[in-house]
Amino acid sequence: MISLRNISKVYGSGDAATTVLHDINLEIEEGEFVAIMGPSGSGKSTLLNILGTLDVPSSGEYIFLDTQIGSLSSDQRALFRRYILGFIFQGYNLLKKTNSLENVEMPLIYQGIDSKERKRMAAEALKDVGLEDRLYYDPGQLSGGQQQRVAIARAMVTRPKILIADEPTGNLDTKRGHEIMELIRTFNQQGITVIMVTHEDDIAAYASRTIYLRDGVIEKEVKHVS
Repeated sequence: MISLRNISKVYGSGDAATTVLHDINLEIEEGEFVAIMGPSGSGKSTLLNILGTLDVPSSGEYIFLDTQIGSLSSDQRALFRRYILGFIFQGYNLLKKTNSLENVEMPLIYQGIDSKERKRMAAEALKDVGLEDRLYYDPGQLSGGQQQRVAIARAMVTRPKILIADEPTGNLDTKRGHEIMELIRTFNQQGITVIMVTHEDDIAAYASRTIYLRDGVIEKEVKHVS
């Protein structure tokens, strides 16, 4: 599904140039659950941003199915994110003073879906994450775990092919973190490809494979037996 070929990323130029990724080669199959781990400065967030088309590599090829992502314009990459990807962030990124239903509706507005259908789809997505009784609650009225559930519903409401998760349990206690991971695993079992950055071994264990980065290179890969 995804093929990265000799991906490198350099910030700055001349004497100030810093190479964050060095010739990354990586294959991710459809329906896989891949965790990316590594110490601070290893390049894992940069790699995730490239996979999510939020950043572009300095060299190398990013191929999705038969599409060369590097050949896409910025508008085409935006459409790729809109229709192919779903994003979950550590900080939830919910709109304040906007209730759960309205937050989940946002990606559907960009897809041009009419109001009645948007509300139906958003309500269904919130039901899927166990928040059917919190449709009209603002983020400030929700716990951290509930806010992350809203963020997951927002990411999944468009039924993306790939879920990009950046430290999805980073702001949660252990119990809530594992509840969130069970939700993410459920979506993966439905065929959604999941790519997740985490620094916690017990969270990475939910994945089928963990990629370990160090100093911008893949140090090793570990497959997990379910």
